[in-house]
Amino acid sequence: MRKFRICAPACLLLATVCGAQTSVPARNVIVYKEAGRFAGWPANHGMWSWGNEILVGFEAGYFKFSERSHSIDYTKPAEHVLARSLDGGETWKIEKPEGLKPPPGYRQAGVPTEAGLPMKDCPGGLDFTAPGFALTARMNDIHAGESRFYYSYDKGKTWEGPFRLPNFGQPGIAARTDYLVNGRHDMTMLLTAAKSNKREGRVICVRTRDGAKTWTLEGFVGPEPPETDFAIMPSSVRMSKSTIYTAVRHRTYIDSYVSSDDGKTWTFVNKPAPDTGRGNPPSLIKLRDGRLAVTYGYRAAPFGIRARLSSDSGKTWGEEIILRGDGGVWDLGYPRSAQRPDGKIVTVYYYNDAADQERYIGATIWDPGKGSGTAK
Repeated sequence: MRKFRICAPACLLLATVCGAQTSVPARNVIVYKEAGRFAGWPANHGMWSWGNEILVGFEAGYFKFSERSHSIDYTKPAEHVLARSLDGGETWKIEKPEGLKPPPGYRQAGVPTEAGLPMKDCPGGLDFTAPGFALTARMNDIHAGESRFYYSYDKGKTWEGPFRLPNFGQPGIAARTDYLVNGRHDMTMLLTAAKSNKREGRVICVRTRDGAKTWTLEGFVGPEPPETDFAIMPSSVRMSKSTIYTAVRHRTYIDSYVSSDDGKTWTFVNKPAPDTGRGNPPSLIKLRDGRLAVTYGYRAAPFGIRARLSSDSGKTWGEEIILRGDGGVWDLGYPRSAQRPDGKIVTVYYYNDAADQERYIGATIWDPGKGSGTAK
C-alpha cells in the first residue's frame, strides 16, 4: 500500500488522504438484472431500512448503447421500481407499486411512462415518526422544473401522492430523496434548486413543521456554482440537535458542508472525494459507532464503486476504499447505503459489466471494521 501524506496547513480541512487506497472484506450480489434493460439511479429514488429489511428505489427502462450519454432508450417507457430485501441485502424481490407512477404529462428519466394520479397539495399532518414511514422525492426536470413527493406508512408497500413541492422562490426544483426526520410533524429536506440561469443547480435546505402542508426555505448550502460547475444531489446526516452535515456532488468531485444552526447557514468543510471521474453523487450515512461513511461511483478507469470513512465527524477522511473496480464503462454508480444490525454496510448502485451490455442494479455488502467515531 502506498503511503499517504498530510495536506499542507492551508488545506488542513481537506481530506487528509491524497491518493492512498485500501480494500475491505466485501461481497457483490445482484439486485435486479434483465437482458435488454437499463436499470439506474438508486440515489434519485432513495433507500430505507428497518433492521434487516431494506427497500431501495430505481428506474427501469430499456437499454440502448450510447457512447456519450446514458445507455437508455429515450423513445421507450420507463418505470419507478422498488427492490426489497428481508435478509440484509442477501436476496431481493422486485415490486412495482401503482402509487409511484408520475402524474399525467410527467416523464421518468426523460422518457414517457404510464401516468398515475394528478399532482395535488398535501393536506399536512403526516406522521414522520410512524414505524413504517418512508418518503421519496422525485423531479420532472434536472434544470428548472417542478418536483413532487410520495409517502408510505407500510414500509413502501403502498404509497400516497404525488404531492406538490414548492419552488421556494427558485427558478425550479430537481428533487431527489434526502430528508431528516426531526419530530412527528417536523422534517428537514435538502433539495437541488436551479441556478439563477435556470440550469442545474445548487443545494437548498427546506423544512416543514406541520406534516408537509407548508414548507419554508431555511438556507442555501454554499454559494451558487459558476457556469462551468454545479452543486447537486446532497446526502445528509444529523450530527446533533442543531448540527447537520451534508455531502454534495460537483462535476468531478464531492465536497461537504456543515450547519450548526439547524440548516440556516452552512460552512464548507472539505472534499470527501476529490475525484469521482466524470462525477457521481454521494451516499452519506452515520454508523452506529459514530463514524461517517460516504460511498460513490467512480466514473474513470478502473470504473467502480468506492467509499471513505471518517472518525472525526467528517473533519478528515480516511483512505479511499475500493469496493469494486470491475465496471465496463463510466455509466454506473448513484449509490445508496444502509448499515445492517450486524454492522455491515449494504451499498446499492447501478452497474455494468461491459459498455454494450445491460445496466443492472447491484449491491456490495462490506465490513467497515470497528472504529471509535466521535460524533454524537
